[in-house]
Amino acid sequence: MSGPHIPRAHPPLCLTVAGSDSGGGAGIQADLKTMLALGVHGMSVVTAVTAQNSLGVKGVWELPAEAVKGQYRAVVDDIGVQAVKTGMLSSAALVETVAELLAATAAPAVVDPVGVSKHGDALLAATALDAVRGELLPRATVATPNLDEVTQLTGVVVETEDDMRRAADAVLAYGPAWALIKGGHLAAHGDEAVDLLTDGTDERWLRAPRHDNRHTHGTGCTLASAIAAGLAKGRTVPEAVTEAKEYVTGAIAAGFALGAGIGPVDHAWRWR
Repeated sequence: MSGPHIPRAHPPLCLTVAGSDSGGGAGIQADLKTMLALGVHGMSVVTAVTAQNSLGVKGVWELPAEAVKGQYRAVVDDIGVQAVKTGMLSSAALVETVAELLAATAAPAVVDPVGVSKHGDALLAATALDAVRGELLPRATVATPNLDEVTQLTGVVVETEDDMRRAADAVLAYGPAWALIKGGHLAAHGDEAVDLLTDGTDERWLRAPRHDNRHTHGTGCTLASAIAAGLAKGRTVPEAVTEAKEYVTGAIAAGFALGAGIGPVDHAWRWR
């Protein structure tokens, strides 16, 4: 005879606000896989639907701001959330809507200011840049631009570690609590993937071996959602970023070929 049912405590709650990748390598698909792998319950707000595969983005259909707001409120008002990650917000209207939602949410936010896809396809309208700078970045607990996005947002061209410091200062000037400048494409470090995390006072360099693997689709989404998962579990920003860096380094090393182009990182690498 069994005893009374005792409800099991739920895992930490993490929400991704991003676009869908039909190929499964980036966007909300990568975010939810990452959150599962790191032990949090992932939830999603779809901002756009893309038709994409290993060769590139074939089409983008942005959802109305009302649909984005409706999804967000449905999740947060009923289930709650302990960390939010934002990704592809293709227009000023969506950036402004999500910034307003984050301002009313008592949870840390990881902002990945997605500008272009892994294949070079534009995913952020030029007219949305001012809204990202003025409304979204000030809501960020951590902003995670790569080198191309740094230049797009600040005009700083990064070629050295000193440039990464200048880039971080420029990003922090827009208001996020922390900036993570992702230097994975820094040519000066051929055998190392170097990132800089700073809040303007506490400077931390994260270094990992650079793996000779071309199948890296979804790296930025994976890293940002891994940081959000850590924050949802109560980690400090430096702890969450360090753990996320270790996770994504393994996922890149295990990335696999799909289709005829660039394959995804392996979100389940720890289980194989």
